[in-house]
Amino acid sequence: MTRKYAIMIDAGFLRAKLGTKDKPIDAEVIKVFVEKLTKRPELEGMILHRVYYYDAEPLTGIQTHPISGEKIDFSETEVSKRNKAMLDELKRTPFFAVRLGETNFRGWKVDPWALKSSDSKTSSINAYNVKPNVQQKGVDMRIALDMSSMSLKKQADIYALVTGDSDFVPIIKFARKEGRQIFLYTLGHSVKQTMYEHSDLLVPDTMDKL
Repeated sequence: MTRKYAIMIDAGFLRAKLGTKDKPIDAEVIKVFVEKLTKRPELEGMILHRVYYYDAEPLTGIQTHPISGEKIDFSETEVSKRNKAMLDELKRTPFFAVRLGETNFRGWKVDPWALKSSDSKTSSINAYNVKPNVQQKGVDMRIALDMSSMSLKKQADIYALVTGDSDFVPIIKFARKEGRQIFLYTLGHSVKQTMYEHSDLLVPDTMDKL
């Protein structure tokens, strides 16, 4: 019997590994990445069950900027519009399932990029480098729920999990106890020893080597 595999993508991790501040990832980058993954030799001859993309809803709501005093509608910002367009395109892509957690506003913070790029020992705080402090909730939980459900229902034999987060070790251990195999794709990210111990295969290759 031909084995099935599911690709499960931690979106926050993928954005950090494949995107930059000036050039964030878009739907095309994600689709190219998935296509490369499906052609990996360890997945050859298997049937793709589905691609699960785990992210959070774009930030919405209206807040007053603490420096400029400007009323900001987050749903109308370039970042929010870009993320929504990307998620909408992925939802229309064959064999893709987009799972979204919550995004909550938690006040304001100084953009770390501004601190890193400062030439002086002290950085000035202005309206351009004070950004919303955003917290995502429920993303990891959705990955765990899907993996446990698919394991119990035997919907996939192998999970190609794209992440570098060791918080997934407990659900990985559960899936393996249910007879599933875990292939981890870490895109060159340094991971804890437990990730090696509890996966069946760990592929450390960066995007250009996949």
